[in-house]
Formats: sequence, C-alpha cells, structure tokens
Amino acid sequence: MKFTIITHVEHIKYQNNYFGYAPYIREMNIWLKYVDEVVIVAPLVTKELNPIHEQYLHNTIQFKPVKEFNITSLKNIMITFFRLPNIITAIFKAMSQADHIHLRCPGNMGLIAAFVQIFFPNKQKSAKYAGNWDPKARQPFSYKLQKWILSNTLLTRNMQVLVYGDWPKQSENIKPFFTATYSEKEILKKDNIIKNLPTPNSQLPTSFLFVGTLSIGKQPLYAIQLVEKMYQKGENVSLNLYGEGVLNDELRAYVIKKKLDTIIVFNGNQTKEILLEAYKNSHFLILPSKSEGWPKVVAEAMFWGCVPIVTPVSCVSYMLNHGKNGILLQEDVEIDVTAILKIVHSNSVFQDMVKESSKWSRQFTTDKFEAEIKKIMEHK
Repeated sequence: MKFTIITHVEHIKYQNNYFGYAPYIREMNIWLKYVDEVVIVAPLVTKELNPIHEQYLHNTIQFKPVKEFNITSLKNIMITFFRLPNIITAIFKAMSQADHIHLRCPGNMGLIAAFVQIFFPNKQKSAKYAGNWDPKARQPFSYKLQKWILSNTLLTRNMQVLVYGDWPKQSENIKPFFTATYSEKEILKKDNIIKNLPTPNSQLPTSFLFVGTLSIGKQPLYAIQLVEKMYQKGENVSLNLYGEGVLNDELRAYVIKKKLDTIIVFNGNQTKEILLEAYKNSHFLILPSKSEGWPKVVAEAMFWGCVPIVTPVSCVSYMLNHGKNGILLQEDVEIDVTAILKIVHSNSVFQDMVKESSKWSRQFTTDKFEAEIKKIMEHK
C-alpha cells in the first residue's frame, strides 16, 4: 500500500532521515506499521533538532517538500498566491498515485488538501482533525471550512474523519476518536496510584506543571499567575514549565520582575522520558488553553496521577468527567485559586481525583490506539 500524508507539520531532514514534532511523529509511526510505501507532502525547513523532534520509522519514504504559506498579512497573501499552484500540483500528483490518502487537519495544507481530495472519490482516505470539533466553538473561517468539507459526504467520499469527542448530528463519515502516548507495559504494577499532598508544615511544595508551547493560545502567563496568587496567599508552591515559544522572554521577565524565580522554573523542550518523570513527581498540571482538540498532555498527566487544571474547551469536560477528575478553570484568578486550594487543603479529595483521573486515562493506551488504526487501514 502506498500511503500519502498531507500535513502542515514542519519537517527537518537530517542524515537522510525526516524528523518532526514528536507527538505527531510517534502517532504516525503507528499508522506506518501497516503500509509498504510512504509519501509525505509537507514543508521542509532548516532548523536544529531538539528533544521535541522525532523521526519517522519506515524504510521507504518519499518526501515531497512544499513551501510554507499563510494569509496573515498582505505580503503573505501575495507570496501565497504565487506558491499555491506548485503546492496544489504537488498534492494532486501525490494523491493520484496513492492507495490511501491521509490528511492532517486543521491547517493550511489540510485546507488545500480537503479541496483536492474531492477529485479522488474512489480513493481510500482518512483525515485526522486534531483541533476542536465542537460545532458551537468560535473558530477561524478556514477551520470551519475544513470541517464543512470533511463532513459533506457529497464532496468527501470514502473517507473516515477522526475527531475528538462525540458530537450530535454528525455525518456518517465522522468517527469519534482519541489519541495515546503510553502502552500497557508502561502502566505501573499497582492498580491505583497513591499520591499525597505535602502537609502544611512540610518543606516540600505543592508542585504544579505547565506543558506546552509558550504561546498566547496556551496562556502560560495565566498558569504563572495562578501559582503567583497562591504564593501570595502564603502557600508553599512551585511551578515547572516545559516548552518553548514566542512568549519565552516575556514570561521570564515577568517571573523575575515579580520575584518568583525561586518557585518557578523554565525547563524548555524535553524528551518524553523526562516529561514522564515530571508527571509522576508533580501534583497538578495547569493548561489554561484557549483551544484544544484532545489535549495529549492532559491525558498524559492523568495517566500518571497528575491532576489536571484545564479550561473547558472541546472535549476537555468529558475527559475530566465534568470536574470529577480535575478542575475546570473559569479564567478568573480569585475563583480558580479558591477552587484549587480546596483540593490542595483536602488530601482525601485530591487522592480521589488522582485515582479517578488515572483510571480514566489508562483506558486509552497505544495498544488500543494501534488496534483502532489497524481497523481503519483495513477498511474498504
């Protein structure tokens, strides 16, 4: 089977291997177990590798590089106008030679590919929509357009569209799905994880995590401000941030200005193994994101008994069992800190959340994910 991937994910070529954003690559490597040839149509960039990158694991990869594009300014619109013909041609040619077409959405490449796939109604196809599928969510027009095309069974034929969450009144090609990071083998031997919060007199702090891109959409500043407010209230707390992004310098300056550098640490991008230990050794994960699909870091944290504190976007409320497996943020510092401290000051409630969140997340292992992917690849 020749499997063709159309994606906006940036790729890096190093020693004849192709690397990309690690969570995406790890997921795609599961798909690639069931194909003979791989064709990738995506941007190829010149960047240094870092711990957040991993490589495709397949012996037969053809990479078809295309230029990145966006329409965020008049200049970029003009550049895009001249690049689009080559991009459309590359996508069309790759699709015409494919046995199975796989789209990664939402994104600029996903939008173009969603239009081009209309011309291949008899090809076996799948699409992974990694964003928020909630029909009521406020989203850019390009996202709504991608969702409309993928949902329209007159335009989009012979395709399974994998989305996060089970939403009402969906077309027959929309398939509720999930993602996973850990396998059955990685589950601790104990059935239950037992974590204890530090006692009031303990020198150990209540530990918080932020894992994600340091960007406006992920709102890392709000995570810092929540921990700052608890610190001002006399709580013994700490926050470790994992990730890089455009807000890096701004956030570091804020921490220094507020004299929080003794309790807040920036760790940059780290490997899966280091993050695993961070989840195991932390009490709470804070992710006040404006938009998510299936936030993998939330499921990962829950897997290891790190209680999530998250905004109720997309299917997050479902993941947290509407607040039983974690805390749903209201994005008001005083209200949210009060809700967090209720848990911090009740070890029994905290342990119940640890137990329930880890139990929920451990339903979704890479073993189960692979079994579901195999069904999709065998679908005719």
